[in-house]
Parts: sequence; structure tokens; C-alpha cells
Amino acid sequence: MQDDREPEADAPEEENEGAEVVELEVPAEEGAEKTAEDLQAEIEGMKEQVLRAMAESENTRRRMTKELEDARKYSVSNFAKEMLTVSDNFKRALEAVPADKVEGDETLKTLMDGVEATERQLLATMERFGIQQMEDPTDKPFDPHLHQVMMEQEDPSKPAGMVINVLQEGYMIHDRLLREAMVVVAKGGPAVTKVD
Repeated sequence: MQDDREPEADAPEEENEGAEVVELEVPAEEGAEKTAEDLQAEIEGMKEQVLRAMAESENTRRRMTKELEDARKYSVSNFAKEMLTVSDNFKRALEAVPADKVEGDETLKTLMDGVEATERQLLATMERFGIQQMEDPTDKPFDPHLHQVMMEQEDPSKPAGMVINVLQEGYMIHDRLLREAMVVVAKGGPAVTKVD
């Protein structure tokens, strides 16, 4: 008798009858190199992205540090401008009283000494916060970055554009202008070289 059954080698095929057969293609050696090159290029691209992100992060950190430092330095600017008005009023009070009247009246002399001491203390406090009076610009060329012209005055002995009088002192806060000096400039005479 002959056995109509197929050999046993076919038995596992029957067991996996519902399973899908996936054929694997083994890339040729040339294709494998290309894939490795693609991966290397992708790695280089990612390295560049990481370096750019790190640089951006460092730039942001530096910018924030500078902004914080500036905020500390210049946060009192608005308050300082208002206090300059107080300082100006102390100066006006001291200039308003004639010197000969102060010498003859002991009470007035004591009052003037008190006003002078208060003005000195105010200026010293402002200096502790980096607020300083600018150098007197009298007999120097007008600088539009530091001065505000309030009027021009005929004076042929001075070159045109020369500061001949200061009406109100200018102030700096650290390295920035807080308030420009209000000045009178000469109108006559030869021109002064411009300050840029």
C-alpha cells in the first residue's frame, strides 16, 4: 500500500498556514554603505542642531545677565531724576540769600549751614548709587549728546557754539546720561569745531 500522505517536511507549513510570510531582502554591500553615509550625515546634522541650540542658550543667558545687571544699575533712574529737582531747589535756596546777610544774622547762618549739609548729604547719597554731576561745560564746545541749549547769547570774544553759562547742571548715572546740562552758548565769534 502506498501512503498518500506527503512527507513530514511539509507539516510545519500546515501549522503556519494563516501566518504571513515576510521576505527579507538583504541589502547589497553598496546599499549598506549608502545607508551608513545617510546615517552619518543625519548624525552630523543633529550635532549641528545641538551646537546651535547650545549657542543660542548661551547667548540668552548672557543677554539675561546683562539685562539683570542693567536693571540693578539703572532701576533708580526715574527716582533719581525727581531727586535732582530737590537738589536744584537746595542750590537755589543757597544762592537766593546774599552772603552779607548771612554774616550779620546768626540764625540765618545756622539755617544756611543746615541747608548746605542737607544738600551735601543728598549728593553723597546719589553718588553711592552711581549718580554724579557732569563736569562743568563752561568754555567748552557745545555737545548735543550732553547739553541742551536754552539760549544763544552774543559774545564776539567766544567762538560760536562755545558754552558760556550753565543754567542747570547735567548728571550721569553710571555711564548713561540722566539729565542733560541746560546751557547758554555763544552766538558770535569764529565757529567751534563740532563734537560728535
